[in-house]
Amino acid sequence: MTTISFEDRMATIDFRVGSRAHIEVDSDVCRSCTTRACVVCCPANLFVPTSDGGILFNYEQCFECGTCYLVCNGDGAISWTYPDGGHGVAFRRS
Repeated sequence: MTTISFEDRMATIDFRVGSRAHIEVDSDVCRSCTTRACVVCCPANLFVPTSDGGILFNYEQCFECGTCYLVCNGDGAISWTYPDGGHGVAFRRS
């Protein structure tokens, strides 16, 4: 089996960033969260806790896996939709 480095695997991904965020995080709801599961589960490490207890999210390099939405225990903390047509993650063959 051939092992592919992380850098080589990431080189096969294009992010076509749209002007509309396809994921929105409500930091007010996040302040009462006790697990911070989105921070731990995101494979792209796009969720960052803030000093005031909220969460900062950067959608531009999102893999669109939906894991954050599935593990979030806050009622309505994460709103997830697909990016607008022609935008989002695109995987290329190496």
